[in-house]
Amino acid sequence: MALELRHLRYLIAVAEHGSFTRAAETLRISQPTLSQQVRQLERTVGAQLLDRTGRSVRLTDAGAAYVEHARGALRDLAAAERAVQDLADLSRGHLRLALTPTFTAYLVGPLVAALYEAHPGITLEVLEMPQDDIESGLLADDHDLGLGFQGPHLPGIAATPLFIETLGLVAAVAAGTEGRDGEGAEAGPLPVRDLAERRLALLSGDFATRGHVDAYLAAHGVRPHIAAEANSVQALTEIVRRTSLATVLPDAVTHDHPHLRPVALDPALPSRTVTLLRRENAYESAASRAFTALTTHLVRTRGYPGPE
Repeated sequence: MALELRHLRYLIAVAEHGSFTRAAETLRISQPTLSQQVRQLERTVGAQLLDRTGRSVRLTDAGAAYVEHARGALRDLAAAERAVQDLADLSRGHLRLALTPTFTAYLVGPLVAALYEAHPGITLEVLEMPQDDIESGLLADDHDLGLGFQGPHLPGIAATPLFIETLGLVAAVAAGTEGRDGEGAEAGPLPVRDLAERRLALLSGDFATRGHVDAYLAAHGVRPHIAAEANSVQALTEIVRRTSLATVLPDAVTHDHPHLRPVALDPALPSRTVTLLRRENAYESAASRAFTALTTHLVRTRGYPGPE
């Protein structure tokens, strides 16, 4: 029997689901057909790849080794197909971008606008997720690029520093003072101990930024009064905009939100280095190169502090 790509996909699906039934449903083929195709593959390679004796189907040692190489082969084939379809003149192309959620509040909008204005033929897929998932997805070739923070990173991930992200207290601008320089601002940096007296709205605990804020407050012995939590940056900025609550977010969030103002803290929160992430030695499409160039230009134009 001649080996075909579908045999690799079928085996991987069974391995991932641990069941011929669930794998067949996902693949939208009948279970007998799936079983027959996998047995044909086993006869072709001359080894048993699946252990069918337990309650769930498991890979044998030979199967685990084969699946590892099969995944790599499918990933390389997908990259080859993208390379053929990629046009250097950027009249078309596709970019898969993954980023941590706080970037949606101030960075992804300007970046997408710049990309669309310069190269309207490029289609873009944007996904929010934790950084661990971004890096795993890059290694699995689920994404082309990622936006996250400086390491440590998974082996095989290349990180290019972009700029230093500073964080501070973010509060609403007083009604009727939007656009007036200095109106409603604090007299100076707010001592961190004063945060114990302010009602805060913070991101929920599954955000890396929340962990960053919690560590900062704990280091200075501050027990915050958390009046609201949100698992969306957009929801959080709307809450702060319409209430007396304050939050802690990147200072850059206020650049495109005239109804919000930054308040410096003393001592300042530790800054973070924003990085552009990719898989080492991965094919870099023309769309990826264009996005990288636009990102570098935009952070300089906006005056974000460069990486040390």
